[in-house]
Amino acid sequence: MRKRYPLSALALALALALALGLGLALSPPAFAQQQEAAELRQQWERVTTQPGEQRDALAALAERAEALVRQYPEAAELLTWQGIILASEARERGGLGALNRARGAREALERAIELDPQGLNGSAYVTLGALYDRVPGGLIGFGDDDTAEAMFQRALAIRPQGIDVNFYYAEFLAESGRQDEAREHARRALEGEARTERQASDEALRTQARALLRRLE
Repeated sequence: MRKRYPLSALALALALALALGLGLALSPPAFAQQQEAAELRQQWERVTTQPGEQRDALAALAERAEALVRQYPEAAELLTWQGIILASEARERGGLGALNRARGAREALERAIELDPQGLNGSAYVTLGALYDRVPGGLIGFGDDDTAEAMFQRALAIRPQGIDVNFYYAEFLAESGRQDEAREHARRALEGEARTERQASDEALRTQARALLRRLE
């Protein structure tokens, strides 16, 4: 005869099964971190894909990211977004004034990768690659072509068809005089599928990849 359990026992068993199956992924701190990371992503997406003054908005967003990382210092996703936001602010500032932001971005992204070797599905490696490519080298900054290429290669190993990594790598290759490789990765960027959660920024990069490909052909 099949054993019957009272309703309360069934409810307890179901709760335990859900907890084990989900790894307690929806615990309050983890859920709060996911919500905060999603909010940073949405605000960054809005700021960087709409026309207008971006510098002040990115500075405010960087302050918010810093506060969240202080609150959740082991949250790899928040650290990745802090790095992405600081890198974007550095690009907007330009010149020597951007170096502190770039260094802060590198530190946040490297810490994120220590916590999550996948680097938010390769996003941390893409941003590090762009930083090492664009920041001056020598005594001024930390720019380094070999390290930039290594970061792009790691991102490609995780997400080979990513629009972002293929576009930024194509730019790097074009600047290095490797035109055939640059065309190949620009084409991959054109053919890649935009991420649902980053549709606007991926489509903007696809447009830039199309323009880059025209220049290369």
